[in-house]
Amino acid sequence: MDPNTRGPEGYGHDADEQSSRPRPPRDPLTPDFGQHAPTLARTVQLVSGDLLLTVNPVDGSEIEPCPPAERPARPEKLSAADRAEADRAARPPVPPGPTRPAPPLLARQEEREQLVRLLARGRSVRLVGPRGAGRTSLLDLVAEDCEDLAPDGVIRLTGFRRTADDLLHDLFRAVHDAPLHRPEQDELRACVRDIGAVVVLDDIEFGGTALDELLDATPECAFLIGATPDVPAPSAESDVEEVELGGLERAAGMELLEHVVGRDLTEDERNWAGDLWFESEGLPLRFVQAGALLRQRDRLRAEAEAVDEYGVFEDAPPADAVETESVRDREEVPLPSLGEAAAPARLLASRLSASARAALRFAVALGGEMPHQAHLPALVGDTHADAALGELADCGLVSPIGSRYRLAAGVQIQLESAGYADDIEETALSAAQHYTWWAGHPSVTPERVSAEADALLAALGVLVASPAPAADASASEEDETDPAVQLARAAAPAFAAGLHWSAWERALRAGAEAARAAGDVTEQAYFHHELGVLALCDGRLDRARTELETAIGLRGALADKRGTVAGRRALALVDDRSGTAPGLVAFGATAGEEVPDARYEESQSPPGGVPAPFPPVVDTSTLVTHRSAAPAASPLPSHKGRGGVRSFARRNLVAAGAGALLVAVLGTVVTLGATSDGDPEGPSTRVGVNPSASQGAGDDSLGADEVAGTDGKDSGDTGSATSRPTDPGPDGTLGTSDDPTPTDSAKPSDDPSGTHKPGGGDSDETTKPPSSTRPPSSTRPPRPTETETEEPTEDPTEEPTEDPTGTPTEDPTNTPTSSTSASGPSSSGPAETSSASAPQSDGPGSPSDASDTVI
Repeated sequence: MDPNTRGPEGYGHDADEQSSRPRPPRDPLTPDFGQHAPTLARTVQLVSGDLLLTVNPVDGSEIEPCPPAERPARPEKLSAADRAEADRAARPPVPPGPTRPAPPLLARQEEREQLVRLLARGRSVRLVGPRGAGRTSLLDLVAEDCEDLAPDGVIRLTGFRRTADDLLHDLFRAVHDAPLHRPEQDELRACVRDIGAVVVLDDIEFGGTALDELLDATPECAFLIGATPDVPAPSAESDVEEVELGGLERAAGMELLEHVVGRDLTEDERNWAGDLWFESEGLPLRFVQAGALLRQRDRLRAEAEAVDEYGVFEDAPPADAVETESVRDREEVPLPSLGEAAAPARLLASRLSASARAALRFAVALGGEMPHQAHLPALVGDTHADAALGELADCGLVSPIGSRYRLAAGVQIQLESAGYADDIEETALSAAQHYTWWAGHPSVTPERVSAEADALLAALGVLVASPAPAADASASEEDETDPAVQLARAAAPAFAAGLHWSAWERALRAGAEAARAAGDVTEQAYFHHELGVLALCDGRLDRARTELETAIGLRGALADKRGTVAGRRALALVDDRSGTAPGLVAFGATAGEEVPDARYEESQSPPGGVPAPFPPVVDTSTLVTHRSAAPAASPLPSHKGRGGVRSFARRNLVAAGAGALLVAVLGTVVTLGATSDGDPEGPSTRVGVNPSASQGAGDDSLGADEVAGTDGKDSGDTGSATSRPTDPGPDGTLGTSDDPTPTDSAKPSDDPSGTHKPGGGDSDETTKPPSSTRPPSSTRPPRPTETETEEPTEDPTEEPTEDPTGTPTEDPTNTPTSSTSASGPSSSGPAETSSASAPQSDGPGSPSDASDTVI
């Protein structure tokens, strides 16, 4: 059984792909043991805002930014013929078989004219009345009177289980031709703002601020809203008129009852109807159901008379006894009691056909939702069960809501007390299995599945609430998947493709709960992925990130590579939209942060930091490390992910690193060349493994080849990387308080070069002022070259100079003459000391510390 006639082309598949295999005969003589072609996955592409969504029921939906060429243009409005077709589809279907004429609208003419007048002035009206008061019938008549009031005609919507946002999308699709297009909020409000129509909105379930937002978004529409008294009223600023709808008068109730029965009432029936009017407060639904009871009573009496007349069970009685027997049979079918008339569902259902009673059981199991009449033959097992809907509507047990039928007010409770809910789990399971096959069939359009959303979700809710019995009843050796999970997997993609996203979300959440209860990790990952995609389409980025990360974690544990890739793509889009993409962070660090000066660069701490319980044991003395002469790029954070501008950031990083390396190399070469100046004894020819040098005990130069002191002994390690005191002071012991105090010349200098050639008096001598900020206290003459005869070095100043700290220096004759390295201490005052980065010219053996810095 398939209630649709449209082919598989509605889902993107060609009909030729499935027509190659001939259709089997209705009654094959032999079983068909051939291998059937697998059902193709139903994939649909739709546009949501600026996103392109591909609904994939296998691995999960894929989402990406919609290319500009594929973005739909501004949708156009439907023509008058298309609007008429949409209005016909919005009404409930006519039950098959002979139907009785609709009851007339009695004692409602005043309310009808008032509503039309208000709508003609462009005012919105709220019609408030209890269930069973005839509110829907009155709205239908008013809608017919207002067909020519607005340029876009009359639009019928249902507010049953719909939010304000759902109604805006429903209004948009009812007026505009936009297949597979769900506009974003700004575009949606821009489109509905131009709609000028009379919107008949029945069974609304919200009011207050939500209703005010709906009215503000559609300023050119006049709303005729039907609501029950328990629904919140609109705010006082909304300027919505309110009309009360009560019960009928006694005379009107009697007239309605006679119209439903189709004859005049007897005296006993009038008295019985009067008691019913008092008990029911004049609700028209009670008189419709009471009229059905009287018709059933007449039918029973007619059947008894027919039996007596034709002698079905016995010979025909004598002619003179026919009238006496008929009167006796009529007396045996009394009028229903007042209690049965007040709650007539049990008595009415007991006198219906077996198919109608079975349909009522399905409606009770589905929470009051009556399955579409096309599904009743498959559910009930009777090829003529579709006529059961006509029986139920004729008795007043079901009432129209939107484009479908539900149990009338109070019928659900009455049937549950009559035992129709005893096998609710088995009935819901049977409906779920049928809907699973139907919703997943390629010939069923998403719009048709969306129209049956409430029945599918009701069956899904029953199975989720009682998963254990349903799983035991449906478990088999071939397929042990939970039926609730199967139904959710079949229905959710159809809801998404049909743009019924509130039903899509409800199906996904119910499916995730069912998969969690069944322990199915694969299905859990699918449902969480779909929830993340839905949240991303709605702009809920935090929720989308949570759902997608959960799905990626589950699929990673299952080694589902394709699903993991789809989840990571969606998560990257979430990061890109939320501004936390790795590429954006890198780009911000490259373009926005100020690069520090490399000349004052210090060594960095380890990335993980130093653990607090184990402090590092390091030497606190000054360290000499390599320093580049050119500025280096600031460190950028490392990212493993990809962002929207990740390629641009990566090119910037590579270019900056290459440029910094090139400048550092060229600066070092130029500096070494400038300091050596072709001298074979220059520092460029003396650079070894450890270029740092220390001063000998009695030497007046820092030549790297001269490591012995005047006493012929080794003065220590010339490659030391630390600046330790070499002068023990007067007491001859290192590390005591009388050792010479280091001066401020250990700070880095802005100029990396400060050497001059040997032979202080040469005309080619190149000198640099010392980097020390203190003025020199004495002037030292140039040192003779190595070829000259060494003479004892004497300081022109015999008296010791005083350090700024107040500590007098030792006699220069007993200490080294100068210190031009960071490892050499200063013992002769400021005039004898130069910075580590700009040493004084001390002879041919003085190295250039252009590549050394103090940290």
